[in-house]
Amino acid sequence: MDFATLFTVEKLEKALEVLINEVPFAIWETFYVTLLSTFIALVIGLPLGVLLVAGDKNGVLPLPRWLMAVLNAFINLLRSIPFLILMILVIPVSRLIVGTSVGTVATIVPLVFAAFPFVARIVESSLREVNPNIIEAAQSMGASPLQIIVKVMIPESVPSLISNVTIAITTILGYSAMSGVIGGGGLGQIAINYGYYRYQYPTMVVAVILLIIMVQVFQSIGTYFAVKLDKRLK
Repeated sequence: MDFATLFTVEKLEKALEVLINEVPFAIWETFYVTLLSTFIALVIGLPLGVLLVAGDKNGVLPLPRWLMAVLNAFINLLRSIPFLILMILVIPVSRLIVGTSVGTVATIVPLVFAAFPFVARIVESSLREVNPNIIEAAQSMGASPLQIIVKVMIPESVPSLISNVTIAITTILGYSAMSGVIGGGGLGQIAINYGYYRYQYPTMVVAVILLIIMVQVFQSIGTYFAVKLDKRLK
């Protein structure tokens, strides 16, 4: 199969038809699923990341070593499972939560399962970058562990957190494209349905280009706010 057969006039016309009729809603589905999955992953992953740092033996709120070992093992286990396999593993959970394992809403469940361990680790990484002298100063002033976490550690790590969350968003966006395999909707489903199953490669190229543009937009916005809120640059 040569280049000429991949991009015939008929296939280009079909790509234009899909671009007009289906792509706008697919962009909205991708945007909606990505942001909602990221939000839920942050709700779960942020406290876990804080716990990984604060609960360390040298942290502001040391926890039992066995508990930290279990928490680390659990996060590492989920992170080690490839997303395509994870989508299959959590099908029963998707059915339990949303009543189905197919469709745009159903893909949010595996996306969250894939994302929150990643978010927990990037939050942990950001919090560990906080200057320990600032934490020691807060402790010497009698601040409680909760006050140190809420008023010192998190505010001081905001620029790094924004940068890392931006990475998480772009990663989840890539996962959402793969969720088209199970009928997840969005640009991923268009790329798979037309590009893989029907050999409409121009349509697949359009979907890929739009995904790249979305990644660039998210990355640019995240970088802007990270720089804007970085006190070290002022």
